[in-house]
Amino acid sequence: MSPATARRKRTGRARDALLGAVGALVAFAACEALSRSGMVRRAYLPPASEVLVRAVELGGDTAFLNGVGATLEAWATGLALACALAIPLGLLLGSVPAAGQAARVLIEFLRPVPSVALIPLVSLLLGAGSETTIALVTYACVWPVLFNTVYGLGETDPQAKDTLRAFGFGRLAVLLRAGLPSAAPFIAAGVRIAAATALILAVAGEILAGFGEGLGTFIAQAGMATDGTRDVLAGVVWAGALGLVVNLALTAVERRLFPWAPEHRGSRI
Repeated sequence: MSPATARRKRTGRARDALLGAVGALVAFAACEALSRSGMVRRAYLPPASEVLVRAVELGGDTAFLNGVGATLEAWATGLALACALAIPLGLLLGSVPAAGQAARVLIEFLRPVPSVALIPLVSLLLGAGSETTIALVTYACVWPVLFNTVYGLGETDPQAKDTLRAFGFGRLAVLLRAGLPSAAPFIAAGVRIAAATALILAVAGEILAGFGEGLGTFIAQAGMATDGTRDVLAGVVWAGALGLVVNLALTAVERRLFPWAPEHRGSRI
């Protein structure tokens, strides 16, 4: 990469970061104005400044941070299990056409089933603890990683595979030397998408359970309090901040590991 290109990318990213900050400030100011003007009752929408102060205060609450840690543990465990299941399965289905055709009906049957619809069944089988949250997160995250893996294998350069076969490499060697490197950027993108889904499911599962520990449990219990709107919104701020940090971190890892990928060559995100 030439110095001029690197400078353009850095400038573009800085501009996008600035625009994102401006957008956040506009939203913050709008919420603050709506609440303080009386157009919306404070019981329904407290001033954004009060919500932000409360979110900062929660950062010093050990019990709250332990709950956030429990949510992140369930998130990470479910995401890791999904990757451990989906990547090998995607490599199998994408490299063995017969296996892909055999599994197609079952996959298309299961894929549309929303994870939240499985909460009663999973709770009945596993109880209403972290195991239920992990199972739901795993189920929801399998699909983006699986389909991105299969799609990535389909984008493998046929000439590269033919060259390896011509030199006597078998199917497994062709998969590892040509297919997997080609699919890796797509797998990484699938993991990033699944990470956001995992966080949503981890918090939502805790909210629906309503007890135990976790960020979602804090939000659910605050919602049942008489004046808990501020705490609910502060919990939502924490959930959004966690999602933003996770997405930025995974995007940075993708950009560093796969700079040749089309979505990163000209990306400023």
